[in-house]
Amino acid sequence: MAFSGKYQLESHDNFEAFMKAAGLSDELIQKGKDLKSISEIDQNGDDFKVTVTTGSKVIVNCFTVGQECELETLTGEKTMAVVHMDGNKLTATVKGIDSVTEINGDTIVNTMTLDGIVYKRISKRIS
Repeated sequence: MAFSGKYQLESHDNFEAFMKAAGLSDELIQKGKDLKSISEIDQNGDDFKVTVTTGSKVIVNCFTVGQECELETLTGEKTMAVVHMDGNKLTATVKGIDSVTEINGDTIVNTMTLDGIVYKRISKRIS
């Protein structure tokens, strides 16, 4: 199970501009910019459970690769999407955000693009 594990955010680029474009309030952006989120991924074949904890906010998304599912967005909205897997990459388009999550060893790089604004998150495996 290549993706399974617990990961802590190490660094992120372009957080404020991306979150503003995604519709988060300035207050939430300021609160969240220095928080180190924890992502826990459970993978069983094509079935995934992804839990992201940022401060007191927890988002849990469950999906099966290639099947439409309901996903919670950064803003707390729920929307339908399909997650695809190609080798070590998971891709999805959710509410206009193109997301690519790639695993390389103990590092996960998540790149999200919205209206030409690119937000890159790098997380390292902690267990």
